Amino acid sequence: MTWYSEVPARRARQIAGDIWLIAWSALWIWAAVRLYDLVMNLAAPGLAVSSSATDLADRFDEAGAAVGQVPLIGDALQSPFDGMGGAAIAIADAGQASADAVGLLARFLAVALAVLGIASWAMVWVPIRIAFIRRATAARRFLDSTEDLDLFALRAMARQPLHLLARISDDPAGAWRRGDREVISALATLELRAEGLAR
Repeated sequence: MTWYSEVPARRARQIAGDIWLIAWSALWIWAAVRLYDLVMNLAAPGLAVSSSATDLADRFDEAGAAVGQVPLIGDALQSPFDGMGGAAIAIADAGQASADAVGLLARFLAVALAVLGIASWAMVWVPIRIAFIRRATAARRFLDSTEDLDLFALRAMARQPLHLLARISDDPAGAWRRGDREVISALATLELRAEGLAR
């Protein structure tokens, strides 16, 4: 596969574009991580409530177990503590659910930001690079003999701007029909440069 142009100026632009895509992606990933951290700060109250309520439930359970040891009325005294422990567990679950919801939102927002940010440049650059790689790789397969230059000369006459063809010959089609190797070579070189290849 031909990844980069053999024409130095074009190759430099391609390398710069690839480096920019990597830097652009890194920037948006960094921004996504920062957004995740910022949104996760909103989970702190839910986690604090969950932790405190769990600790409170443990204390109610310990207190209930202690008063449950009282003869005759221990079970009656333990029952309210068990109820308060259950209520504390429900509060802890609600706090944890709130923190989990914030975590889910933080992950979604971070991924969405990274994907949209990276895609904003990748959607422009990646198709250009893929098209170049496909064209240059296909053109490279035809460059195994001088006879193949006829193909590129013919393509140049069909695709290249007229003012560029006029620089090569006043009658490029006639020169091609006559088999003028110098004109054919110049036309092929013009087309190959357009495809990012050198003779």
